[in-house]
Amino acid sequence: MDVKTLLLQQWASCLDEEDWFPPLEKVLEDITFEQAIWKPAEGAMNSIWELVCHLIFYKKRLLMRFLGETANEPQAENNESTFRIPTVTFQNWKETKQEYIYVHRELEKILAKSEQVDLYRQIPGERSLVLELKSLAMHDAYHIGQIVFLRKMQGA
Repeated sequence: MDVKTLLLQQWASCLDEEDWFPPLEKVLEDITFEQAIWKPAEGAMNSIWELVCHLIFYKKRLLMRFLGETANEPQAENNESTFRIPTVTFQNWKETKQEYIYVHRELEKILAKSEQVDLYRQIPGERSLVLELKSLAMHDAYHIGQIVFLRKMQGA
């Protein structure tokens, strides 16, 4: 199996194809607005919505850098500020989920169209596409686990 095929499988398992962990699209499917903003009373855990915003930040930054649109890439003072959510409304929660899916699919299209040489070309401000997508897939898996845990804490 070549690296592109492997990455495409990993990428799909993060969004919409069941593998060792549930894909985020399925995990978010039935989450209500209240569940999205909920945080446990104890501990310094992020909400589901904050985690999704964090995932979007890094994916969107890679997408914008890959496309050469660095003026449009998201900005953050530090990693902690990547968890910031927009104004807390039902509509914004719905749009956050849609944005995650959109950005994920755009990166998937780029990967699917990439030739071998494109996979290893360095992206400005990043490593190669292959290394960044591998890292983002692992990053997704980690945070999807946290989201599943939060859902279980909520009794889902």
